[in-house]
Amino acid sequence: MTAFHDIAAPAKLNLFLHVVGRRADGYHLLQSLFVLIDWGDTLHVERRSDGRLARHDLGAALPEDDLCLRAARLLQAESGTEFGADISITKSVPWGAGMGGGSSDAASTLLALNRLWQLDWPRKRLLGLALKLGADVPFFVGGHNALAEGIGERLTPVAVPAQWLAVVKPPAAIETRAIFASPLLVRRPEAAILESFAGNAPQGYLEPGYGANDLQAAAEAECAQVVQAASILQQQFGNSRMTGSGSAVFARAGTGAQPSAEMPALAAGWTGRMCRSLDEHPLVGWAAD
Repeated sequence: MTAFHDIAAPAKLNLFLHVVGRRADGYHLLQSLFVLIDWGDTLHVERRSDGRLARHDLGAALPEDDLCLRAARLLQAESGTEFGADISITKSVPWGAGMGGGSSDAASTLLALNRLWQLDWPRKRLLGLALKLGADVPFFVGGHNALAEGIGERLTPVAVPAQWLAVVKPPAAIETRAIFASPLLVRRPEAAILESFAGNAPQGYLEPGYGANDLQAAAEAECAQVVQAASILQQQFGNSRMTGSGSAVFARAGTGAQPSAEMPALAAGWTGRMCRSLDEHPLVGWAAD
């Protein structure tokens, strides 16, 4: 095999995100429930024999040195392989949404190149590289919905019931640094919610009032469009919450065969989609545990 096509890179949502402390180096300590969704990017990876790494944008242009190329360079350097790769990306997940699109692309790149370069590294070894690339990358390499702790590197797989999730992304993006520096950032005791989890999400977590995104008040102060997005979904579905540190907002839209309501109409420049949660990452079997 010298190429893989139509490689999935699904996005994620933070069903809740709690800020529970801060490390000496300034990084905030978090607790969050990550769930994979069926909104994602698509990658095509072809092996090269000359060692060169190149990225090709099949849609919107990405930054010249994006996380995919950094992931490929890191795996190439750590493994000592002589192979390179052409990495083509069809971007669908909006940038600056807090949905982990770039991190997911990097994780799928690691998983694909691990096979394409015939390295056959186990997942644990890939997770070590993933953490060097960013706090969300280990989640996507891990492949399961999970309770994330620390800066996102401590993952406990959690069974999350299948559900519909309506997602709205306004045009604006938010600077993560500004949110974490805001006096409106909520902080809470570290052990506030851990006892609720034992491999399964607690019964109450599907309720609109369960948990919170502790970054949302700060984000709303920075960006009025987050307030507007939350209001749109609140009116349509009776609940809404920002995901991650980006400007995207989601609402739980039921667990049945069909969503509880239709996606609301959005203004020009806004992006929205009715998503389905995933039980696991489509590439979960691409690395041995």
